[in-house]
Amino acid sequence: MAPALELPRSVLLALWLSAPGDPRRATLAVQGEDEPHVVRRGDDDVVPLVQWLTDSAAATEVGVALPVPGEPVAVPPPASGEATEAGECLLVARGDTTTVVVPRVERFGSDLEPGHLVRWTVVGVADWRPAAHAQVGSLEEAERALRDGLRQATEALVGLDVARWSADAADEIARVRDGALTPSRLPDRVEGQRLRVLTSAARLRAIVRLAARDDGGAVNLWQADQRATALREVDRVARRAMAAAATRLDRG
Repeated sequence: MAPALELPRSVLLALWLSAPGDPRRATLAVQGEDEPHVVRRGDDDVVPLVQWLTDSAAATEVGVALPVPGEPVAVPPPASGEATEAGECLLVARGDTTTVVVPRVERFGSDLEPGHLVRWTVVGVADWRPAAHAQVGSLEEAERALRDGLRQATEALVGLDVARWSADAADEIARVRDGALTPSRLPDRVEGQRLRVLTSAARLRAIVRLAARDDGGAVNLWQADQRATALREVDRVARRAMAAAATRLDRG
């Protein structure tokens, strides 16, 4: 059975903010199997995610950043460190008010029965939209970059003769290639191209995580480093495409 592909929590929340509807349904979709999420709006103001969605004015523009250390990030300094540590954040604009919402995830339980506590923190920031406009391309560009990035990485790995996986990883990767996003976790009527980009990016990131478990046949440190570089490039392209698919900016 093909596994369900996963999207970062910030991507899911951005999709639901871009398609206003029932806050309870949005909350259940974003939480998935997590414990109920909470949102810290101020020092002593912590509310359930469903209340934050209910109380908040409609977002006029929404963005997502999926940063890693060492890369430029479209997140203003007050929240950039937390966002990079989390590996993701939601960018929200309501008129002239701009905020960054960062999830802090605490894992508990065992590998067989894991659980997650999630607390979102809302940080008021300077306008993040100019940087997002500069860094986030169109869906067409994202889809093209996904194809090109995968092709270039595949060529690099084949050229190094290190595109081999362990038997277990190969089986898992084959299943991931057939994986799909869970419809109940997405808003209704996500456009076909947006859904296609999200699915392809989620699939590539899952493959990168699996491939990174072993050296793929590398016989020396140089080959291992080149293989890791190729995989990082695939992940970078996938993260950028995923952010583009979850971002809705006024490009007028």
